[in-house]
Amino acid sequence: MTRVEELITEINKCNEVLRQGGIILYPTDTIWGIGCDATNEKAVARIYELKKREDSKSMIILLDTEARLLSYVREVPEAAWDLMEYSEKPLTIIYPDAKNLAPNVIAEDKTIGIRVTKDEFCVKLIGKFKKPIVSTSANISGSPSPANFSMIEKEILEGVDYIVNLRQNEKTASNPSSIIKLGLRGEFKIIRK
Repeated sequence: MTRVEELITEINKCNEVLRQGGIILYPTDTIWGIGCDATNEKAVARIYELKKREDSKSMIILLDTEARLLSYVREVPEAAWDLMEYSEKPLTIIYPDAKNLAPNVIAEDKTIGIRVTKDEFCVKLIGKFKKPIVSTSANISGSPSPANFSMIEKEILEGVDYIVNLRQNEKTASNPSSIIKLGLRGEFKIIRK
């Protein structure tokens, strides 16, 4: 199978699992993530359960294009456009007033962390799925985030419905994204550099 055929096969399998409310383990532009349909409350609840994480701690979502942002937040602060354009590393922006998402993926203050991914697999998967996908680190809450696939705990591997069969042999340590929280009046807070 060529690399393109492998990519298409994996995207189709993931799309099918996500449409059925399943959860996937997949490579992203940062670390390996656990994902599901970000609009499906039951699927999101399954991820909290798998990670043994309190559902008061929100999760981030991935989008394939900036054009979809206004489908999931009421307003995009002006600074967000420049930050996305000029950021040299993956950047998650926490936006106020989330909408059209599973209630349990949104923080108590109605914010949502969104990363517009540039990863080829993620962009194509989200484009085909046509909805945002949850992206949370592939670890039990409180354990360190795995730097690559080989470090993912057995409990996580066995708890998902599908594991993407790409980039599993990469040994390079990956890092989580930077996180910035933006307000509508120009306020901002750096959460993680």
